Amino acid sequence: MELIGTALTLSDLVSYQDGSVVSKTLIDKKIGTVTMFSFGAGQGLSEHTVPYDAFVQVVDGEAEVVINGEVHTVTAGQMIIMPANIPHELKAVKPFKMLLVMIRA
Repeated sequence: MELIGTALTLSDLVSYQDGSVVSKTLIDKKIGTVTMFSFGAGQGLSEHTVPYDAFVQVVDGEAEVVINGEVHTVTAGQMIIMPANIPHELKAVKPFKMLLVMIRA
């Protein structure tokens, strides 16, 4: 599927797979990445830190995002920024899809 110069629906870029996390990198450059993810119910990313801010936009479903121990419920159409060097994790309350943008510069 050609991504550049093509109008696409974000939620169509990755499919749900029960019990799995699926990702598709849309842009991968030295200064940052843009990646689409889908998470099956109960799936997630365990607590970790990164040295740059991470922008998450939920495009379908509902996620639980924990930043430095504080729980945030993020639903379709909402976004949250996970700050650099602060522990964070994600979990699918129900299946969800998100766009993750990380800028390294």
